[in-house]
Amino acid sequence: MDLKHLLSYVRRAVDDFNLIENNDRIAVGISGGKDSLTLLYALQQLQRFYPKHFELEAFTVHPGFPEFHLEPVADFCETLHVPYAVIPTQIQEIVSGHKNASNPCSLCAKLRKGALNQAALSHGCNKVAYGHHRDDLIETMLLSLFFEGRFHSFSPKTDWERTGLTLIRPLTYVPEARLSGFLNKYPLPVVKNPCPADGHTKRQYVKDLLRTLNTQYPGIKDRMFTAIQNASFDDWPENHCKN
Repeated sequence: MDLKHLLSYVRRAVDDFNLIENNDRIAVGISGGKDSLTLLYALQQLQRFYPKHFELEAFTVHPGFPEFHLEPVADFCETLHVPYAVIPTQIQEIVSGHKNASNPCSLCAKLRKGALNQAALSHGCNKVAYGHHRDDLIETMLLSLFFEGRFHSFSPKTDWERTGLTLIRPLTYVPEARLSGFLNKYPLPVVKNPCPADGHTKRQYVKDLLRTLNTQYPGIKDRMFTAIQNASFDDWPENHCKN
């Protein structure tokens, strides 16, 4: 996938779900992985021609792993002329000492979200952008179905009334395979995730299952995503371009 195709996916999501409004200041959460780095690059390129003016600032919540080195990400943000800040935390220490340390992902995500939101507010941002893509939505739907007994997935846009922030997911329409293809054409400074739980989670199980299903039944991911779009979840914004 080239930049033109990436921007077409992103602009479609932005327009369909009204993700960006004039004079928004958007905090982009950077994990160091391909998804968040691609999101930042796409939004920085979108700035150049999108009719609504918006500003960007990038943040990484540092969980406290000593081997998590973010210098390449800082250099990348400088190249894009996007302000970048690393938020130091002791999340790794907190999670490893928690009573549910054997299943740390939920607590870790909650703490990272809180740290990012606090930083976004302190820097005058009104929106937070996550790099969740189409496959993430499908995987979340399966996780909800398998482990919660309900059919649901996270929304492209969520208003957090308590904080005054709005969460947006501009990569909602982008298949993960396309993001991997983009990385082959546009080398981004991906930083390896130092978390010991990486690759050993329920989400990884569902990701592997989905890959197998899509091999056995080509197009099944497309049909699952269509099912999510047609579900009319209460917390989803109206799709302004939905047929």
